[in-house]
Amino acid sequence: MKIICIGLNYRKHALEMGRPFPVEPVVFLKPDSSIIKNNKPFFLPDFSKEIHYEVEVVIKISKLGKGISAKFAHRYFDEVTVGIDITARDLQNQFSKNGLPWELSKCFDGAAPLGKFVSTRTIKDIQDINFMLEINGNKVQESNTSDMIFSINDIIAYVSKFFTLKTGDLIFTGTPSGVGALHRNDNLVAYLNNKPLLDFVIK
Repeated sequence: MKIICIGLNYRKHALEMGRPFPVEPVVFLKPDSSIIKNNKPFFLPDFSKEIHYEVEVVIKISKLGKGISAKFAHRYFDEVTVGIDITARDLQNQFSKNGLPWELSKCFDGAAPLGKFVSTRTIKDIQDINFMLEINGNKVQESNTSDMIFSINDIIAYVSKFFTLKTGDLIFTGTPSGVGALHRNDNLVAYLNNKPLLDFVIK
C-alpha cells in the first residue's frame, strides 16, 4: 500500500508559503508506518522543534490502474476522508534551502493521521467539498476542493503515469492555507462537509 501525497495544491497555501504555483503536481510518498488510525494520539518527536499540521482531503484507490485518463479517474476511487500531513517544518526548510530531498520532514512515524472513510456516493461533487480543521475548538484551516490547482481526477491521471495504483492506496490531495504549529495536549478535529471524521490529541 502506497501513500501518495501532493504538495502545494491549493492556491492560497502556495501564496502563504511564498512559492509559485506548480506547473505539474508536486508528488512525494509516505510509508505505511506514518499512518495513525482510530483517533489514536500523535506523539511529538524529539528531532524537530517545529511540527506543523496540514489538513487534507484523502481518497482511497478502489481498483488496479495504470495510465488512467482523467475522464475515467472517478472510477478508481469510491471512498474519501480527511487526514493530517504532519510536517517537521524546520527540517523541511533546511532541506529545501540546501536543495535536498525533504522526505524526512514528512515521512516519519505517525505523520499521517487518517480519519474515517465515507462513500463518495454521499458526495455530489468531489471538487466541491468543504473541509476544515479545528484545534482546541478554534477553526485554523477551512477550504473547499474547488481551490485545488490540480483536481483529484487530474492527480490520479498524473501519478498513474508513474505508479501503478493498487487497491487500498491512499492519495493525500494537498492542504489549504492556515498551516501552523502543533503543541502538546492540542486536540485536532477535522471535518468533511461539516461531519467530523478525525479527532485526536497531541502527546
